[in-house]
Amino acid sequence: MLARAAVCLALSLLPAGGADWNPRLAAQYLDSRQKEWFVWPRANAAAKPCVSCHTGVTYLLARPALGKALGEDTPTVYETGLLASLRSRMDQKEPAAAPGLGVESILAARFLATGEALERMWALQVREGAAKGAWNWFSLDRDPWEMAESRFYGAALAAMAVPGKDHGRPAARELVAYLQREQVTQPLHNRLMLLWASAAFPEVLPAAARRAMVDEVWKQQQSDGSWTMDALGPFQAHPKAPRPGGGNAYATAFAAYAIEQAGGDAANPKLARALAWLGAHQDPECGCWQAVSMNEQYEPGSMQSKFMSDAATSFAVLALLVQKNASAGLPPAY
Repeated sequence: MLARAAVCLALSLLPAGGADWNPRLAAQYLDSRQKEWFVWPRANAAAKPCVSCHTGVTYLLARPALGKALGEDTPTVYETGLLASLRSRMDQKEPAAAPGLGVESILAARFLATGEALERMWALQVREGAAKGAWNWFSLDRDPWEMAESRFYGAALAAMAVPGKDHGRPAARELVAYLQREQVTQPLHNRLMLLWASAAFPEVLPAAARRAMVDEVWKQQQSDGSWTMDALGPFQAHPKAPRPGGGNAYATAFAAYAIEQAGGDAANPKLARALAWLGAHQDPECGCWQAVSMNEQYEPGSMQSKFMSDAATSFAVLALLVQKNASAGLPPAY
């Protein structure tokens, strides 16, 4: 226990990518956002609470990794609560065409990781038509997770949930066929999910295509190490959205983490620049990485105004922790 604590303390003090950042502040920000989310009426209509792509999914990805780095022995009440929300709706399988069920089935398979959750996901897979092999997903004109093309994002997330022993089952082959067929029409943002998924499910993106995509991502990087949101497009225009400007914390964190997961570029100086940019852009007051909506201008301080910051903070944490663990000679473990 003492040795583990010493390692975790060392991790919390190591600089990331040439710049200091504060894991404890990041954890406090993410927990505070979940505290708000768990009582926000709009997040507690059907699911209690809803596990949203921007605030819930990203929290479930990042917070356990932060907990390990900080030496925490138990999950947070919010990790437990979000998983309980997914678990409480496992018996809902109709109507199969409902987008919400498709989304929930993928999230349950990914985060609960039980045989029951995986079989429910396969049961809700689309069996015919242009979307054959994927799942129904929300299309609400909300970038970057709820657009018509976001079905692909969800399918790539589903691929991450498939254990290696099931890669050869017919439903998994249909998923692979869908991802390979549809990737050419997707913005780079969604294809980064495919790149990430290929780390554990190589068939979804053969090695040569994986290398080509990583090279494409590097070409979009700015000289300061960051990426803009436009670089991860093309995206639909949203006239009410704030005007983008310069490097974007979400785009940079997501691109850097996907490249880390793809492997092979750990020593690339371009990755070091990306991590240095992230390390230097944590807001010292909130502990978060600031990012604005792609869809509209929200009132400052409102729940919605922080959605992109929630996602940016989670992926920044994930990208920087990969570097921290590598510096300490430890595996990523997430």
